[in-house]
Amino acid sequence: EGGRRGTTMAGGKKKVPSAPVSMGKKTASKAKSNKDPLIETRSKAFGIGGALPPKKDLTRYVKWPKYVRLQRQRRVLYKRLKVPPSVNQF
Repeated sequence: EGGRRGTTMAGGKKKVPSAPVSMGKKTASKAKSNKDPLIETRSKAFGIGGALPPKKDLTRYVKWPKYVRLQRQRRVLYKRLKVPPSVNQF
């Protein structure tokens, strides 16, 4: 969809710049140093008293201004009017 954030219309995919050469070497050495056989990795428990879940996109649940709600409702209603009755019965 064209209305989504962070997407490009024509290309379809965003171009992400590659990491500098010096950064790539540092991250590789850090990953090796953190490998400790005594430390076990556990999965996160998001239940009561557990870890906080990752942040969700809450833009759908925002109380939008009245003019925004009206223009969206109007678009939906006009689209429904254009559907022929023979298709609309299903």
